Amino acid sequence: MPLVVHNTRTRTKELFEPITPGRVGMYVCGPTVYDEPHLGHARAALAFDVIRRTLEYLGNRVTYVQNITDVDDKILNRAAEEGVSPWEIAERYTRLYEEEMRRLGVRAPSITPKATGHITDMVELIAQLLDAGFAYTVDGGDVYFAVEKLASYGSLSGRSLEDMRAGERVEPDARKHHPMDFALWKGSKEWQVSWPAPWGPGRPGWHIECSAMSMRYLGETFDIHGGGQDLLFPHHENECAQSSAVTGKPLARYWLHNGFVTINDEKMSKSLKNYVSVADVLADHSPPVIRTALVMPHYRSQVDLSPEVLSDARAVWERFAAFARSANDVLGTSEPGPVDEAWRQRFTAAMEDDFNTPEAFAVLHELLGEANQLVAKGGEALSALFTTFRELTAVLGLDPIGDWPEGPARARVAPLVDYLLQLREEARSQRDFKRADAIRDVLTGAGVVVEDGPNGARWYPADPWK
Repeated sequence: MPLVVHNTRTRTKELFEPITPGRVGMYVCGPTVYDEPHLGHARAALAFDVIRRTLEYLGNRVTYVQNITDVDDKILNRAAEEGVSPWEIAERYTRLYEEEMRRLGVRAPSITPKATGHITDMVELIAQLLDAGFAYTVDGGDVYFAVEKLASYGSLSGRSLEDMRAGERVEPDARKHHPMDFALWKGSKEWQVSWPAPWGPGRPGWHIECSAMSMRYLGETFDIHGGGQDLLFPHHENECAQSSAVTGKPLARYWLHNGFVTINDEKMSKSLKNYVSVADVLADHSPPVIRTALVMPHYRSQVDLSPEVLSDARAVWERFAAFARSANDVLGTSEPGPVDEAWRQRFTAAMEDDFNTPEAFAVLHELLGEANQLVAKGGEALSALFTTFRELTAVLGLDPIGDWPEGPARARVAPLVDYLLQLREEARSQRDFKRADAIRDVLTGAGVVVEDGPNGARWYPADPWK
């Protein structure tokens, strides 16, 4: 079946038809780098990593652009609190974000533009909005977008100006023509960073950054714009307004939004004191378990990262990894078998239905039910299912062999464990089972799983990423 996606703009599933067949341009809003990455950042990054992998699996060449917002009030405030430059704050948390997403198996975007590297593009875009009458300057050097000038404003989020005004807490500003007008440019204060512009020095507003960077790399209209549901209004609505006001065209053909992360059924937020950073959860759970927990649910659904959900994700990952180890041991260096087309088609059908990962996981569990019965026999049938399993799990970023081969722990402890297993084997050959069991107990206590088989003992870390 052809790929269908849920388009937020139309609130329906639509046939996905890229502007250029076989090529997809996708822009996803990245982080504002002023603090540690949290699970909301991870959810968005993983959701669109799977979407990107799926598009490529279906034969498309994807240009994936994800920005870094490295100038913002939050960055300036954090820098003032710490007594350091804003650039130090931005660089520190950019590196941390990229490293933690890498640990979760997120592939680097094709292009990662930073806002500060595209100020000229933003100034030019604001100038065009001023010339076209969609923006105005006010005292203090600020520039605002005039929402009443654009008849389509609110169409993406499905909200009228009256609804927006009633539902949003907007600080009154007598300089604005309408309360919902938003800043394109913020005039500089003495202590703040600034760039020159025809209307006065200052810095860009948040929304104009993404309009300028997305169009700079993907053109006036591109295929997919993505981000979290929390960005739909006002950020994405304002992006749409700015861009279409200048070009007269839609910014993106398809708008995709991933669901929230909740903690024990409450939306994660600092005010509720249930804010969880990626580092916090990585301290207790391995990266593939976190990835599994966040990609098993449908990308548009809410994810409640409770202990039960993480436990279920660990069980799923361990089942995947156990089969991969067993099949790999049995098949050894033999040539990979052909992909089983029936399983491939079932998995592909699930992912072509708006990236339906719950159904895709169900297909994989069925495949494993059949494949595990063949492990003891080996042969071509097992080889074909193992090849199929690896191909399909790679679409989810969960191939235990390719995406998560061992983790750093195995390399660190391998010489010692191999030596202890050699001593254990010698003890068993001498029928000194008490000593052999004692060695195994030591390994188990150190987090090493030992499995005895017809070809001898094999081992692996209980948690390879610690």
